[in-house]
Amino acid sequence: MWNPFIKDAVRTLNTLQTNASFLEQVKRQRGDPQTQLEAMEMYLARSGLQVEDLDRLNIIHVTGTKGKGSTCAFTERILRSYGLKTGFFSSPHLVQVRERIRINGQPISPELFTKHFWRLYHRLEETKRLQGQGAQALTCSCPQDSNSCVSMPAYFRFLTLMAFHVFLQEKVDLAVVEVGIGGAYDCTNIVRKPVVCGVSSLGIDHTSLLGDTVEKIAWQKGGIFKHGVPAFTVPQPEGPLAVLRERAEQISCPLYLCPPLEALEEGGPPLSLGLDGEHQRFNAALALQLAHCWLRQKDHQGIRELKASKPSLLRQLPLAPVFQPTPHMRHGLRDTEWPGRTQVLRRGPLTWYLDGAHTCSSVQACVRWFRQALHREERRGSGPEVLVLLFNSTGDRDPAPLLKLLQPCQFDYAVFCPNLTEVSSTDNADQQNFTVTLDRVLLRCLEHQQHWSRLDEEQASRDLWSAPSPEPGGPASLLRAPHLPHTHSTSSLVFSCISHALQWISQGRDPVFQPLSPPRGFLAHPVAGSGASVLSEAAAIHVLVTGSLHLVGGVLKLLEPSLSQ
Repeated sequence: MWNPFIKDAVRTLNTLQTNASFLEQVKRQRGDPQTQLEAMEMYLARSGLQVEDLDRLNIIHVTGTKGKGSTCAFTERILRSYGLKTGFFSSPHLVQVRERIRINGQPISPELFTKHFWRLYHRLEETKRLQGQGAQALTCSCPQDSNSCVSMPAYFRFLTLMAFHVFLQEKVDLAVVEVGIGGAYDCTNIVRKPVVCGVSSLGIDHTSLLGDTVEKIAWQKGGIFKHGVPAFTVPQPEGPLAVLRERAEQISCPLYLCPPLEALEEGGPPLSLGLDGEHQRFNAALALQLAHCWLRQKDHQGIRELKASKPSLLRQLPLAPVFQPTPHMRHGLRDTEWPGRTQVLRRGPLTWYLDGAHTCSSVQACVRWFRQALHREERRGSGPEVLVLLFNSTGDRDPAPLLKLLQPCQFDYAVFCPNLTEVSSTDNADQQNFTVTLDRVLLRCLEHQQHWSRLDEEQASRDLWSAPSPEPGGPASLLRAPHLPHTHSTSSLVFSCISHALQWISQGRDPVFQPLSPPRGFLAHPVAGSGASVLSEAAAIHVLVTGSLHLVGGVLKLLEPSLSQ
C-alpha cells in the first residue's frame, strides 16, 4: 500500500543530491580522496554508530566494473535459500529508492524506509547543530579540510549510513554490500572486517574519478581488500589481474581466481540461472565462491557435507576450490531475479529487451544476448518485424564506441531521450536528479543522434563498395526476415522524455502502457510520421533499451506500474 509520508522523506533525501554546477566545481578542485573515507567515518559517528558496529553485519563486499550488481543478487539469493535473513545494499535504484535497501530480497517497506530515514536525518541534523556550536557531545575531531562535522552527508553517503542502520536494527544474518564507485575511496569501504570480498569483471568506466586505464581502475577496485579476509575475482586481462594480485599481497589478503562454472557443473546436471546471457555465468561463478566462502567462514551446518578440491595455482593466482553446488545453491541461482539486466517483457506485438549496460564490455555482452534472444524468438505473422533501439548514456562516458557496438544489430529506428519519465518530474520524487540540468541532458541526446547518423553514413558508404554474401550461421543469419530496408541517416529521433519515446514506439499497441493522447506536434518530424505508420502495422516490434540503468528504470516505471506501488 502506498504511504503518503514516504514522498516527503524522498523529497528531503533528494535535497542531499549535489547541484550540477557545484558538482562540476568539485570535480575541478578534488582534494585528497582519503579524506572522503574519514568524513564517512565522522558521519557514521554522528549517526550513533562506530565502525566496529559494522562487524556484526557479516558483510560480503563486492566491487567491479560490470556484473557486480548481478553477482550480489546471485549471492544474496543463494544464501537466502539456506534460510538466512539477508540484507542487500545496491545502487542505483530503477524505480523507487527503497530498492537500494533490501531485506530478504525485497525492498524495505515504505513504513520502514520512512521511519529509518527520519530517525537518521534528525540525528544528523541535531549533531550538525551541536558541532556547529562547538559542543563536545561527540568525542571526535573532523578530518582536515572537511566539513563533515557541520554538514549533512550527500545522497549516496546518507543511503549507505541508512542501510547500515536498517540492517543492524532488523538483525540480518548477513549483508551483501555493493560498492558504489571504485572501491578504495567509496563510502562503503569504511567496512573494516567483511567476511569475504569479490571483484567482478573489470573495464573502463568513471574515468574522471578512477583513472583512464584498466590498471588504474583495478587499483581502485582492489582497495576493498582487507588483511586476512578472503577475496575472489573472475578471469581478468593480465594487466589488471597483476594489479589486483599486488594489492592483495601488500596487505596479506588471500586472493583467489574463480574457476569457470563448467568446472562446478562436472559430475552433476547443468546449472540453471535466473538471469539470461552468457556473461552471467562469470557472475554466477563468483557468487558461488562468495557464498561458499561465507558459509565456510561462519561454519554453517549446510556447508559441512560439501566436498571441495584444494586450491591450485593458475596465472600466478590460486584457483578457488572446485565443488559440486548444493541443492540450496542450485535453487538460489535458478530463482535469482534482478530487474533491468537482460530482462525481457513480452506485450502483444511488442517485446522489450531491457539491459542497463553502459560500458564497452557490458554493451558487447548486451548485443550478444540481444541477438541470441532475437534468434530464439518465433516469427509472428507474415508482416514486417521492426527493430528499435532506445538509448541514452550519462556522466563522462563517450557514447560513440557504445553506439558503434550497437550498429551491427541493424535497427530500423534509433530513439534517444533523457532519463526523465515525463517532461516534468516534480511529481516523481524517486526519479528526480539534480546533478544534471535539463538543457545539458537534451543536448547530450542530440549528440547521440549525431554520432548515430555519422556511423550510419559510414556504414552506408562501406556497403556501396562491399556487399559480401552472408555466411551460413554467421551474424547476418541472426537478422529477422522479412526485414525493412535500413534507412540510414533518416532513422533516428530525439524525444524530450521516456514517456514520449515509448508512446511513439508502442503506438498504443502495448496492452499495459496506455498513456493519454500524445502532445501536439508529436508526429511533425517526417521520420516520426512515417515511422508511426510502420510501427502501427508491424507484425512484431523488438525494442532494445540500453546505455543507462537510469533509462531502464524509467522505462520499467512506465511499463510495469506495479513497481511503483
